[in-house]
Amino acid sequence: MSVEEEVMRIQKKLNKMSSGDGTGQEQALELLKVLQKLPVNLEVLTKTRIGMTVNALRKSSSDDEVISLSKTLIKNWKKFLSGPNTPNSKDTAGSSKKSKEKEEKPRELELKDKEKEKKMPTTFPPVSSNTTDAVRLKCRELLSTAVRGDGEIPEGCASPEDLAEELEEAIYQEFRNTDMRYKNRVRSRVANLKDTKNPGLRMNFLVGVIPASRLAVMTAEEMASDEMKSLRNKFLKEAINDAQLATVQGTKTDLLKCGKCKKRNCTYNQVQTRSADEPMTTFVMCNECGNRWKFC
Repeated sequence: MSVEEEVMRIQKKLNKMSSGDGTGQEQALELLKVLQKLPVNLEVLTKTRIGMTVNALRKSSSDDEVISLSKTLIKNWKKFLSGPNTPNSKDTAGSSKKSKEKEEKPRELELKDKEKEKKMPTTFPPVSSNTTDAVRLKCRELLSTAVRGDGEIPEGCASPEDLAEELEEAIYQEFRNTDMRYKNRVRSRVANLKDTKNPGLRMNFLVGVIPASRLAVMTAEEMASDEMKSLRNKFLKEAINDAQLATVQGTKTDLLKCGKCKKRNCTYNQVQTRSADEPMTTFVMCNECGNRWKFC
């Protein structure tokens, strides 16, 4: 009878002894001693799973000697898992060599994949993070997502996680806490970096044109796109003209002709916009079409 068959025979008896009723455990000690003398190797342990049976017997038995011998067997068998596999027969040694040769190539591929995964950060925050505050870590994650965006990151640029960490650190250094002012500042940076109509801000931050220390303190007007800045300037000029040409203080006249509607229904007033020795500036508004102009 081979070692594997003998182990299977003992295993069947031990299974009955470790059942719920616990009958026949008086023979358990003798079976364990026989099992201890057998040349059990890793292959036999794997096929028969005798270790699980002995462990179950240890838990169900009330005999101190059975429990002690079971622990000794399990401890000895665990050495097969931590150490190299040393089969007894030449056939098993040859088969293990063949299996190792077959596994060499897949292992090489796995190692390459693991190296690639190590290069890419899979968790937030990065290892170099210098804080454990939950609010700050969440803000860094939001900033990192905004910096990464949907577009490609130019080569040679720092990673979005590093840039987000640097930006959040600059914001935190200004307030020295995570109150509402800090959160509002982070929200405004996230919103502007995510703005699809203003991709220049994100790109300038990525390539280093705008450093993190500068972006942390920029106003909404400074972060706005060129289109938005020109629109704001236009509204500002119109507001100035409206303030300078109040219709209640103007004087109606038919001497001035509107260049837009060609009608002579206008209101004008004069404001000293330059130095005292310069002539006054005349602001004119057409009462028909609302056209405005000025002249000196």
